[in-house]
Parts: sequence; C-alpha cells; structure tokens
Amino acid sequence: MKASLPRRQRMDRPRRSPAAVQLVAGVDAADDMFGSLAGCPPRPLEYPVVPDLDDYDVDDAPVAGRPAPASDKTLAVHAGEKLGSGAAAAETDSIATPIVGGTTHWFRDSADLIAFREGRRRSFEYGRYGNPTVKVLEEKISALERAEATLVTSSGMNAIVATLLALVPPGGHVVATADCYSEARAFIRDKLSNMGITSTFVDLDDDMEALESVLDEGEVTMFYADSMTNPHLKVVDVTRVAELCHRRGALVCIDSTLASLINQKPLALGADVVLHSATKYIAGHHDVIAGCVSGSEALVSRIRTWHHDLGGAISPNAAYMIIRGLKTLALRVQAQNRTALRMARLLEKHPKIERVYYPGLESSPWHGVATRQMAGAGGVVGLEVASDMRGAMRFVDALELPLIATSLGGCESLCDEEKAKNGIKDNFVRFSFGIEKFEDLRDDILQALGKI
Repeated sequence: MKASLPRRQRMDRPRRSPAAVQLVAGVDAADDMFGSLAGCPPRPLEYPVVPDLDDYDVDDAPVAGRPAPASDKTLAVHAGEKLGSGAAAAETDSIATPIVGGTTHWFRDSADLIAFREGRRRSFEYGRYGNPTVKVLEEKISALERAEATLVTSSGMNAIVATLLALVPPGGHVVATADCYSEARAFIRDKLSNMGITSTFVDLDDDMEALESVLDEGEVTMFYADSMTNPHLKVVDVTRVAELCHRRGALVCIDSTLASLINQKPLALGADVVLHSATKYIAGHHDVIAGCVSGSEALVSRIRTWHHDLGGAISPNAAYMIIRGLKTLALRVQAQNRTALRMARLLEKHPKIERVYYPGLESSPWHGVATRQMAGAGGVVGLEVASDMRGAMRFVDALELPLIATSLGGCESLCDEEKAKNGIKDNFVRFSFGIEKFEDLRDDILQALGKI
C-alpha cells in the first residue's frame, strides 16, 4: 500500500521569503518598468507607499502572528472570493464565481427580513440595490484599490455622474483640470451649472499655482482630475493636490482609468475617491461596458444612494465577465507597460516621429511624478508623426496589427487619429498596446512609418 502524501496546508494569504524577491523600494525588480527593461539598472521609486505589481516591501515582511499581505497578482485572482466574503460562492464549492441572475431575493420569515433591514444579516433584496456576483467584483476592486468600499456601475460615465451628484451639493464649486475626460468636462460645465453648482477649469502643466489661486479665492467642494490624462498622458501629483485641497476642506476625485488599478493607487496617495471606466483595463477584453468608484465607506454609501436613483446597475453576467477578466489584470498590465515603454523609446529616436508622449520616458515632463507615484506608465502611447494629417492617415492605414478603434486597455492593440482640438495636433496618433509580441508590433509600426 502506498503511503499517502501529507495534505497541503491551507493558507489564507501567501507567504514569500524576502530573500527570494528582489526589492526596489517596495517593487519587485522584474516588475519595475521604470528602468528594468533593455538592460537598464532599476531606478528606485522615490515614493514607496504605493503598492506595486508585487505589492511587497520590507515593512510587509512576515512577522510572527501576522500573515504577509497578498500581492496585486494574488488579489486579482482571489480577492472577493477565497480572500473575502465570497458573497456569491458561499453556498457552492465552485472555483468560478457563480452568476446569480435572480432580480429578487426572499427571506425566511419576518424576523429574517427585520435582521436584514437593521443590518444584522448580510443578504440582498433587489437587483438594483445589490447582487451577490456584483458584490464579489466590488470586493475584488476594493482590495486592489486599497479601498474600504467600491460601487460598480453600468458605465464609467454613470460612475462619474453619480459621484458628482452625490458629493457636490447645490451651491458647491468643482475645480477640474482643463484636460479631464471630455464628457465629464461637459457634464461639470453644462449640467451641474443648471443645479446651482459652479466650476473652474485649471491647467496644472507647470505648477500648482493655478489650483492654489482658486482654492484661496473661495470655498471649493471638489477637485476633479484624470491622472493620467488622455491623450497627452499628463500625470497629476496626487499627493500634492490632496495636501492643498484637504487643507481647505475640498474632496479630491481622481479618474485613474488610463493608469489602471495596478499602476497607480490614488487613495494611498491621498485622494478621497477614485474612478475607473472598468470597460478598459479592468475588464480588459473589449466586451463589457462598466464603471466603478472606490473610497471610504462613508463616501461610497452616499454615491450608492444616488446610484440607486439613477438606476445604473450592472448585470450579473457583465460582472462575471469582469471578474474573469480581472484574474489576468496584473499580467496584462505588466505586458502592456513593457511593450509601451519599449515602443516609446524606439519611436522617440525615429526620424519620422516628431514627438512621443509617454510618462515612462525620461524626456517626459511628467516622468518625475510618474516614478514617484506609479509602478508603470500603462499601455497608451501618443505620438506626432513628422507629417500632416494626410501623412498620419497613411501611417495608420498601413498598419496590419493594431485595429483602428477608440478605446484602450484590452488584449488587442488599437490606434486612432485624434482630432485637432484641445491642443491636439492633426498629426497626432494614439496607440493603446495590447498583449501581442513586442517584435511583431515593432515590425508592423516600422513598416507603416515607411509609408509616410
């Protein structure tokens, strides 16, 4: 009779030996896109509080009686499920989170209902207010964002609208960056003004003087910005902005869509709420429309109340697809970081490229703040070809691999020509790199440049 193997002990959180991991100010050297590529020695991050692709630093080393924290790679797989309440999987041994499609949940008796209403029993009542599958997704995003709570919505714009309506009352004042998401800018400027809410748009290109000036002039309710911005990929110094705004009682809201959950942690940097179009990196496959907002339980509860009235609930099927996409988020973003940085370095030296926009480049005016608060600069690269609009069109049309489409964060590489507006030149082309082999993309882009 063969001896049975000892049963593997179950561990709620992974443990890793510090000696087995190369650390660069809290970053695994293999995952530090700012310097680990092309044989360059790693450059230490100057602001080490932000967790990275392998969220680990010397302060997180295992100590007696305390488990090591899970990394982003592990949280993307297990948070909300094995690591979490497992709201949808509580009654099943399924590895995959079940899709709970029912719109209405029943109670055993009146006492059961009362316990739920009083908050003594965790359950669900009606699909617009919550769903077990959606709850798993919200817990997973909260873990990756280092947030107390997350609300998942039917679109990124729904998350933006619900957040602004919930946190900025009539008579309030929003200060936003001039290059924030165009539809958010239009909503702030045109719609909120009809509700007695004023707005000011500032440019933070050079320093914080414009923001400080507005904050000194009167009471500001919220500062709103994208970091990174689209398509010029400017990076807001979230820590500095938070210091200035909180000193004057203003909330800080950061749309971190272009950075992703993996590359940037705005809440850890001092922001009060963080938004994402979950359609992009989070879902990662160009097949789901969704949004999310994360922050403290108190703030997200206020947003959730407005969200219930707006009716922007996401379907359980869509939530399941995002949960599945999130499993590979850290791996996808790591690949996209590396491809984009290598491509930006290559194109920056190409004679048919006038300028490359990418904060991972040392030549970028945003490189300093990016290295302080980000683990990677993402998969989007902007460039201006050494030609006019027609030359840019010939370049784009000659590409074989990247698809001409307006989105980002998915597995497929995309490209699009930006319209000449808001400081965007008519020879501007934006790439959103996917997970294809770098050499294949490189060869295709170089042959297309030959058509200019």
